[in-house]
Parts: sequence; structure tokens; C-alpha cells
Amino acid sequence: MTNIRDVARLAGVSVSTVSRVLNQHPYVQEEKRQAVLAAIEESGYVKNLNAVSLSKGKTEMVGIVLPFTDHSYFAALLKGIAEEARINSKKLVMFQTDYETDQEIAALEMLKHKQIDACIFCSRSSDWALIEPYQLYGQLVMCEEIHQEVSYTFIDQYGVFMKALHYLERKGYNRIGYCIGRRSGTNSQERERAYRDFLSSRQIPFNKSWIFDDCYHVQDGERVLEEISRMTDKPDALLVTNDQTAAGILLTAEKTGLNIPQDLGIMGFENHPIAEMLSITTIDLPLEEMGRNLFKQAIKHGIEKHEVTVSLIERRTL
Repeated sequence: MTNIRDVARLAGVSVSTVSRVLNQHPYVQEEKRQAVLAAIEESGYVKNLNAVSLSKGKTEMVGIVLPFTDHSYFAALLKGIAEEARINSKKLVMFQTDYETDQEIAALEMLKHKQIDACIFCSRSSDWALIEPYQLYGQLVMCEEIHQEVSYTFIDQYGVFMKALHYLERKGYNRIGYCIGRRSGTNSQERERAYRDFLSSRQIPFNKSWIFDDCYHVQDGERVLEEISRMTDKPDALLVTNDQTAAGILLTAEKTGLNIPQDLGIMGFENHPIAEMLSITTIDLPLEEMGRNLFKQAIKHGIEKHEVTVSLIERRTL
């Protein structure tokens, strides 16, 4: 493979002259510039971008760690990240982990070995103790509130969940259940803490059968309603942490003759287009805005903590 020394020898110039031509340096004699360009074309030389990155100390690439790409929540975050990357002329390296720790570590190892400049965690399964040492090697950004010295963009999950529970209570519901993706996530833990505090303040017993996990897609809504149909002690409202599952619950209810919102109130999360189409009451999460801010934090130096404001959109399911 042709290297820069071969080009210099073929053009009859120094290696430094070839380097100046490749980097579009203005102070090169035109005759030498043309000789170098002719030598590059004749030899088929291709600039080694890895070597350029090493010389600059930057790759201009940012890693994105996310569990899935086919989930509306992460797709919206990724859209915002990608838009900001384009504006800033950066490239993205995506790690789809399915919440496997070794896949998350693979991203961090790329940061350590200077193959990416920064790493954004849209969601994680690894403990912070495993992630923290990699802060030595580049910028880390988290999409959650984390009580560590690291940049993050977050939604106050406890506060938002409590606000939603109070809203359901004002609407006359007092047997409230909820649907989440995974119980072990930090966001889910904050939501459960709000739920338990809400029940405790009203001396309502905690019913673990009213918490439904692994809820990501429309078909999961059908499963949730099937589980409820087998219960003798049923919830009268569900707080559903993504609109896809909320839509599945609503569509299944309509097929089975369950009256929404009289028999079962439904509140979603995200304000995905499907929530607007089906007129589902939901919490509007500005996910694309969050994605843009995550990327801005990734290319900044220092630590920045940013809270995103959400709003409730009232529709026909409550």
C-alpha cells in the first residue's frame, strides 16, 4: 500500500511538503503542489484517517450506547443526537447493547483506546462503579440523573410520576397500576419510589400484581390487558411509561368491549404520534431536545447537569 513517503519520492519533494498539500496548507509552491497531486493520482494514495486522528488527538466520532433501535423512546433520542452531530460535523458510532454489560464495556474500551472521543449512555445495565474509571479517557454523558461528577441530561422521574399519580387521583381513580420497561433501571426505581410514597401517604396497600414490566411495544399492551382480565382485584387506571404499550392496551380494550376511560383510565408517556392518533392522554417528553443536549454535552469539556421540563397532554383516555 502506498504511503506518504512513496508519494514524496514520486513527486520529488519532501514528506513535509506532501503533508502540507494533504492538509491544504496555503504556503506551498504551486509547482510542487501540482507534482504532489499528480503523484497521489498516479500512486493511488489514500490518506490514513486513523493516523490523522492520532496526530490531532481526536477522531471526531462519538459513541452512542442504547439498548434498542426499534423502540420509539430511543429512536427519538437518537434522532436528536444525529441532528446535532450533523450540525457539528461529527460522526456517530452506535452500540446496540440489548442491556448486555459486555456490549457497554466494548463502547467504553473504544473510548479508552481513543477510537471515539466521547460516549453517550442513553440507558445502561452496568453499575456506575464499572463505568466511572473510563472518565479518565474522554467525555462520558448519561441520560439520567446520577449523583456523580459526570455530565447528564435528565427528567425528574420521581416528580413526573408523582404528578401523574396526583392527576389520576383528581380524575377519580384510586386503584392505580403502572407499566414499565424493566424494573432494574434507575428511572424505573425512581418511578417505583414515587408510587410507593404516593400509596403510603394515603395508607393504600401496595399490590405488586398491578406493576407490569417488559412493556415496550403495542403487543405488550395486549398482554397487560389479558393479565388484568384474569384478576379478581383489578386496577381502575394504568400509568404506562410508553405510548406504544398504551396504544396496545387501548386497542385491545376496544376489541374486548372494555370501556375506556370508564372501566380503565390510561395515561401514556412520550407523546409519540400514535398517542395523538388514538387520543391518548400522555406525558409529553421532549426526547429529540434531550438527544440534542446530550450530544452538546458530549463535545464540551467539563461537567454540565441539565433537567428537561415535561408537560401533561389531556385527551380522551382519562
